[in-house]
This record gives sequence, C-alpha cells and structure tokens, in this order.
Amino acid sequence: MSAVRRLQVVATEEAAQKRARAPGAVRVAIATRDMKSLNAHFGSAPRFAVYDVTREGWDFVEAVAFGEGTDESGSHKNEGEDRIAPKVQALAGAHLLFCLAIGGPSAAKVVAAGMHPIKTPQPAPISEVLERTRAMLAGSPPPWLRKILAAAGVAAKPDFEED
Repeated sequence: MSAVRRLQVVATEEAAQKRARAPGAVRVAIATRDMKSLNAHFGSAPRFAVYDVTREGWDFVEAVAFGEGTDESGSHKNEGEDRIAPKVQALAGAHLLFCLAIGGPSAAKVVAAGMHPIKTPQPAPISEVLERTRAMLAGSPPPWLRKILAAAGVAAKPDFEED
C-alpha cells in the first residue's frame, strides 16, 4: 500500500481551523506533479493540491502526497495493489477533482465518493484553474455545478426547469 502524506501550513490555531471548509466554499483537488500546475492523470498523480474556492478567491488547504505512482504505461510498480481507493479516501470532502485524465472505473469511485471529476485537455497553472472556478462561482454556474453546490450546502437546490 502506498503511503499518504498530508502537508499543511499551520502557523497558528486559527490557521489550523482553516482546514474545515469555509462557509460558501467549494473544495477543489488538483492532480499535480509539481504543486504549480494541473499536470497529472488521476491514477498516477503523486500529489493533489487542495483549495477552498469562493466567489471572492481561494485559500490553500493542504497538499496530499502519495508514495510510488505509476509511469503512466498501464502497469503499477506493485501490480495488483489498489492505488485508487486510497486516493479517493484521502480526497474525501472535495467537491471538484481536476486532472488531465481519469479512467472509467476510477471516475466511478470518485463520483460515488461525492466528487465531480473534471478532465482538462492540457496542463494549466493551478492559479488559472482556481480563477476559472472562482469566475464560475461568481457568475452564473452551469447546471452541473449548481447541483454540486447544492449537495455541498453552498447554494440552494437548483430549479432545473428554468434551464
């Protein structure tokens, strides 16, 4: 089994309490190799940067790191080991999961855990992903996002008849 490490910036008691999701925030997990960009596939991501995003901005929550990823060739270093379940468990509480790619069985596990996977076609800076998410929240979110916001308790349940 791969090790899961959580890295947080905690300087004060107030900062430690930030780990709890702020009211009106959507928790976003971003698959990354370098903590600078969305640049990894879900299954092979060595790290996930986790942020709380609101209409006004975003706050870093934590970095979740995993030992021994894959080389994206389709085989694991420890063949037969479930690498998906520990990632899904470690990211519990996130509403949106951004990655370059995710397989069908992995996506099903992510959705069953209450997260909405979002594949992006190309790598992008984390700040750009967060800004696009913030802009969606500040504007008129699409129906799929309104449903997620309602399930997260961030917004009222959407009335899809108006769409």
